[in-house]
Formats: sequence, C-alpha cells, structure tokens
Amino acid sequence: MSNFLQAIKERAIAQKKKIVLPEGEEIRTVKAAAMIIAQGIAEVVLIGDEAKIKEIAGDLDISKAEIVNPLTSDKLVGYADVLFEIRKDKGVTQEQALTMMQDPLYFGVMMVKQGDCDGMVAGAINATANVLRPSLQILKTAPGTKLVSAFFMMVVPDCEYGHNGIFLYADSGLNENPDADAVSEIAISSAKSFEALVGAQARIAMLSYSTYGSAKNPLVDKMQLATKLAKEKRPDLLIDGEMQADAAIVPAIGKSKAPGSEIAGSANVLVFPDLNVGNIAYKLTERLAKAEAYGPITQGIAKPVNDLSRGCSAEDIVGVVAITCVQAQMN
Repeated sequence: MSNFLQAIKERAIAQKKKIVLPEGEEIRTVKAAAMIIAQGIAEVVLIGDEAKIKEIAGDLDISKAEIVNPLTSDKLVGYADVLFEIRKDKGVTQEQALTMMQDPLYFGVMMVKQGDCDGMVAGAINATANVLRPSLQILKTAPGTKLVSAFFMMVVPDCEYGHNGIFLYADSGLNENPDADAVSEIAISSAKSFEALVGAQARIAMLSYSTYGSAKNPLVDKMQLATKLAKEKRPDLLIDGEMQADAAIVPAIGKSKAPGSEIAGSANVLVFPDLNVGNIAYKLTERLAKAEAYGPITQGIAKPVNDLSRGCSAEDIVGVVAITCVQAQMN
C-alpha cells in the first residue's frame, strides 16, 4: 500500500463517515465492506436483499454493516416524495418517483441527499452514466461549480516527479470533449481536489502536444484559451500552459522548453485536452510505470458520489471508499 493511500485511510479512520454501497449483492462489494469494517475506515450501508447478501458473504464478517432493502424500507415513500418534488418540473410523476426510488442507485443517492449517509460508491456492475445520473438529478452540482468532472490519483513508485510521485490526472473519466471553458473549470476543481487529498499545493499544467505555441492548431488553441480562462478565474492558482507532458514534469526539459514558467518541470496536476488523452494516459501510466490508480473520483457534485471501474477489485473499492470519506470530511 502506498503512503498516499495509507494517509487517506488514517484520515478516514480519524473522522469516520457513513458510506452507502448500492451494489450490495455483488461479491467484490461485500468483500470490500468486510475489509472497510475490519479496518475501521467507515460505517457501511449495503443495499439489497439481506438474505442474498448474507449468502454471498459466507464467512465474511459483515455483522456491523447496515443492510437496507429499498423494497421494504420504511423510508421508501418519503424518499420518493422528495424525488417527486425535485423532478416534477421535469415531468416525473409520483408513481414514477416511487418506481425510480426502488432502484438501489437512486435509493443510495437519496440516502446521501437526506443526510442518512455521507457519500456513495458504486460502479462495479453499473455503467458510469447510471451511477452519475441520479447523483446529478438529486444532488446536483456543488455551489460555485459549473461542471462535474472526474480524475484519477496516480501514485508512481520510485518517481522523482510530481509530488513524491503523486499526480492528479483530469479529466480521465467523464467529459469526452470539453471546450476551453470546461477545461478551465476542470483545472480549478482539480486544484481543490489535489490539495484536499494530498495536502500539498497544486501545480497545474495544461497539457498539449505543443509548448508555448510551438505548434499551431485548433487543438493547441483550446488549451491556450483554457489556460487563459483558468488564470482569469483563479489568479491565485499556480497554473501554466499549454505545455507538453515532459516539459510539465521534468525540470531540465521544462527549463528548456518553457523558461521562466513557475510550473514547468514541477507539475503535479495534469489537465488533459479531452477524455481520449486522459484515459489513455492514466492506463499507460498504471501499466507501464506500475502505478497505483485511484478513481475515477468525481468532483463538482454537491456531496461525494464516486464511480468505480467495472474491472475493480475489492481492494480498489476500499481505496475509493476511503477517498470518499475524506471528500465528505472536506464538505
């Protein structure tokens, strides 16, 4: 386990939060719940049929987990009423709200909305869109935030770059082709997330295949404009671009390609032009550099809801739950 994740777990343990796991009838989720409880990371709520969950658990100790079945919960009707009030202007009827609230993902998000849980983690067996849809409909975006985005925390072993080998990659999980304004918003949110999770100052590089206008193309123009907008919105942030990845993280190359830059050669937050680049970069870093990849972690939702990769392990779920706890603490 990396020092980063250990520190996150210790922070979660110090101020315990309650996290709902809607995929309670899925074996990796149940294993993760047992691990979370054993390590004291969080209080756990599993959604599903109690008999099925206990059968799946077998010898795993989930006795301290709360198990909730939306179909029999005494909160179902009340939650449905809240959903109806939120969505009636969108044409949702009372009957439809009641049906929607029987979905574990909607029920889990409503638990967070109503303060019955502090955060939610799902996605082991559900697509990202299905996890985030109820979150955006019920919780909406955080105050002062225009855009929900996703990032990965990358912990690269034996790495002299970034913050002791720790980087934030964004957007690596959600926005397919953000325009310049959206990229600037992703950069601003990412700075906050990095500082909250790592406890170090964010140093943000707006990445491109060009450094300081070495190439001319609309793709380059977008990152130049995104950098300008981010600086105008948040002049207090350490942010620069556009720049190539090596100029962003390698001091000698940064000095050569972007002389005078406060960021070149020392970036720890890497903002990508689009999801293609961000997703490819995180997967290559994970596999070729044997890095630990935590995410996708969402930012910009009013309360923490995080999506999992469907290829995740139980250990991955534990890590994302710990991060979700720290996000809840920051809220």
